[in-house]
Amino acid sequence: MAAPEIVSYDPSWPSVAQRWMLRIVSDLAASGVHALAVEHIGSTAVPGLGAKPYVDIQVLVPRLPDEEAMTAVLAPAGFSRARGSRADSPGVDFDIPRPESDPRHHEKLLYFQETESEPSVRGVILHVRRADSSFADFVLSFRDWLRADPASAGKYERLKRALAKQHAGAADYDDYTRAKSEFMDRAQQAMGWPRA
Repeated sequence: MAAPEIVSYDPSWPSVAQRWMLRIVSDLAASGVHALAVEHIGSTAVPGLGAKPYVDIQVLVPRLPDEEAMTAVLAPAGFSRARGSRADSPGVDFDIPRPESDPRHHEKLLYFQETESEPSVRGVILHVRRADSSFADFVLSFRDWLRADPASAGKYERLKRALAKQHAGAADYDDYTRAKSEFMDRAQQAMGWPRA
């Protein structure tokens, strides 16, 4: 993916995510992969929040499935295994460990689907995580905190827009992603995460 671009919130994003979640769950079930939970995550899941026009979906599984088998299951829906643009691209094979979390639980599989069938988004990003991933819980807590705290959501959007402008000439958005993590580090305490 190229440099980040933040667009205004589109109220169709939740319904787009819902359609894709139903399709993904159906495809996984047909192949024998049991999804413990499927959630719309990221900024497109926060009403009113500007975001990159890519819907993020999180699937939790008891253990990470075989990569080749999972790729074959998701290919008919147009998903391909996402590869980082750099060897250390954050959030591709491992999530950036949150402070006070177990880094051994941050392994993941990341898939990407570029879509032309959805006018309000450019693609769907699928995060397949272990059910015991503390990062999986963090992204849900972060989403819910932003939904409940419009002032913090506004600060986050202003930061993302500033970072997108700062990294507009970048070939990827690795540095943008790392810079956003600083906001998440500060937010973690305000959110009261990890949850008791």
